[in-house]
Amino acid sequence: MIEIACIDHIVLRTTQLKEMLDFYCGVLGCQIERQTPQDTGLTQLRAGTALIDLVSVDSKLGRMGGGAPTLSENNVDHFCLQLKTISEADIKAHLRSNGIEVGDFDDRYGAQGFGNSVYIQDPQGNVVELRSQI
Repeated sequence: MIEIACIDHIVLRTTQLKEMLDFYCGVLGCQIERQTPQDTGLTQLRAGTALIDLVSVDSKLGRMGGGAPTLSENNVDHFCLQLKTISEADIKAHLRSNGIEVGDFDDRYGAQGFGNSVYIQDPQGNVVELRSQI
């Protein structure tokens, strides 16, 4: 029987690599772990125990996936990032200080059961769910 332990990585195609790096590294605290040559177009970011792969649409790898994502034609519905212990107020303050629109937290069901989370958008329009751990 196959059992999934956790999310290994997600792949997001982008036309805004700099803005995506600013968001995922500068705002959410990921770090660049690996980059392939620019013509290949893959940047891998460490996100806890998982990776977020950013693929430039105009690269060799990106062209294999078709057209560019738009606000109405995203590649992913959303993905959820479990945060280390931090208050919801601190999460909101951090996001707002970085110019990120943030709404209210809601009780939602995820891999760890019910918990509070909030949805935000990255620069490419992908929905990112941030789940607080209090």
